[in-house]
Amino acid sequence: MLQAMRSSAKFVFWILAIAFIGGFLLFQSSGLIGRSAVTPTTAVASVNGTDILYTDWQRRSSQLIQESQQQSGQSLSQDEQQRLENQAFDEMVQDILLQQEYRRRGITVSDAELRDYARFAPPRWITSAPELQTDGQFDPAKYQRLLASGQARQSGLLIALEQYYRSEVPKQKLAEQVTAGVYVTDLDLWRAWQDANDSASVSFVVFRPTPTAADSNISEADLRKYYDAHKEEFDRAGRAVVRVLSIPRVVTPADSAAVRSRLLALRAEIEGGAKFEDVAKRESADTVSGANGGDLGKGPKGRFVPEFEKAVEGLKPGELSQPVLTPFGYHLIRVDSRSGDTTALRHILLRIQPSDSSESKIDRQADQLSKMAAGSDQPAKFAEAAKALGLKPFTVTVTEGQPARFEDHYIPSVSAWAFSGVKPGEISDLFDAEDGYYLAQLDTITPGGKTFEAVKGDVRARLARDRAVERAIPQANALSTAARASSLESAAAAQKLTVQKTGLVNRAGAASTFGSVGEALGAAFALPVGAISVPIREQDGVFVLRVDARKPADRVAFEAKKKELRAQRIQQIRQQRLQAYFEDLRQSAKISDRRKEITAQLKRQSVS
Repeated sequence: MLQAMRSSAKFVFWILAIAFIGGFLLFQSSGLIGRSAVTPTTAVASVNGTDILYTDWQRRSSQLIQESQQQSGQSLSQDEQQRLENQAFDEMVQDILLQQEYRRRGITVSDAELRDYARFAPPRWITSAPELQTDGQFDPAKYQRLLASGQARQSGLLIALEQYYRSEVPKQKLAEQVTAGVYVTDLDLWRAWQDANDSASVSFVVFRPTPTAADSNISEADLRKYYDAHKEEFDRAGRAVVRVLSIPRVVTPADSAAVRSRLLALRAEIEGGAKFEDVAKRESADTVSGANGGDLGKGPKGRFVPEFEKAVEGLKPGELSQPVLTPFGYHLIRVDSRSGDTTALRHILLRIQPSDSSESKIDRQADQLSKMAAGSDQPAKFAEAAKALGLKPFTVTVTEGQPARFEDHYIPSVSAWAFSGVKPGEISDLFDAEDGYYLAQLDTITPGGKTFEAVKGDVRARLARDRAVERAIPQANALSTAARASSLESAAAAQKLTVQKTGLVNRAGAASTFGSVGEALGAAFALPVGAISVPIREQDGVFVLRVDARKPADRVAFEAKKKELRAQRIQQIRQQRLQAYFEDLRQSAKISDRRKEITAQLKRQSVS
């Protein structure tokens, strides 16, 4: 049954989704349920008093999900859907904050401005349109003729341009106000140039002690005192412990051989006169390129995985490859044209999947698992199903907002489900993924946030580390004193310590070697050559270092590039200022986010 459902899922998914949403809204707004219903006017959030309606958020989320699904050619996991739902929410919050800021600053856009922007500042999606280019460059004359034609109105181009500029012009005006007056002096440019181009060679000894049990023996009062002074550093996401049952889809050598044989049969069909494009549309598992006859576009080398690139290099235009195996499956490749390093090509992809008999066996087992335990709120059913089917559960600790992983293997949908309002002991639905089926049971869940109890372990670890580092300072002092009297190498040898060397590196290279961007990095570019530093304390260790050589930045090269550097730096500062402005705008906003509450409410209503 699962196999049959999977083969038709692509066509029925959106029909079911539309029917569900329509039925859901009718049910929720009909008054048939006895508790505060989620209706079309329910606010999922409030931003400075402006509501975001649940239905509007769902509509925007569904649009993003549909677009992503069409691009990928396959259904999305709950993790991916949750990411897009969060993206939709963030975009809606940003839109409201921007509109509120436009009103506060008196930013408006006149019809005359819209016309000028449309005529003289076309957006990228216009300038990159092939039909508006001449010799590979945007042709303004062609664009002006298009704007003046009846086609522009009939095709909806003028409406699209108006919507685009009504959204983008206020953003541009706001950006100009926020970044007005940005300028970079020669001195600032030179310091930035030095940061990137000064080089030093440094020898150093670092003490990174491991906290002991005594270091971790910290009173509750000291933990809370530290937490109260550093609350903002301990904001953390929620965590959950989940047990998972897996039924993997195992691909055998025979399965791989069967797919290769199938691709050879398609190759013979094309050599016999069938059009490559027609076969790609009919057979290719890459639904995006397949819909365009297998077209992968025109581009330079390095676009694809190495196995694919190597096969392309050996093909002449019009020649068909032999089956090419990559991590995605078997490919049949044809190069359409080649000019220098630019190649236009097509492919047909067949994925390697278990044989029908193996798939049927896996599906039957998954059906049994689903019937025995999926969606249950009776914890015992999880263990009973595992025992009956001979499946061994494994435990995963998941972090809210991050996909679940077990031994470097991605477990789809489990993380999003665990934080969707379920309670410990509840069992998930059966998750169907390309590599198999998954069923999860929530063991424990710890909400995110800054509560002392939620982060007490992290506070203890931080204080224990600080105590351990503090204990290392006397030994570092002894080393520094001995090194001044002899050498860093001999003093280190006497204490059986290792002297590390950076070689000649800039600040970024030194930071990478140190594992730190604090005072030790500053000392590496400030100490006189040959001088031994005093102990330099960092968060996780203590450094004693010596500068062996230093190469200053080239002033002549700087003067030659100063104009270019100023333009780059001004643009960088503007971007940083805008980003900081938007972050401050959001942090200072009063945002009431009810998404989790409403999701949990809907879940309770669905089972009542």
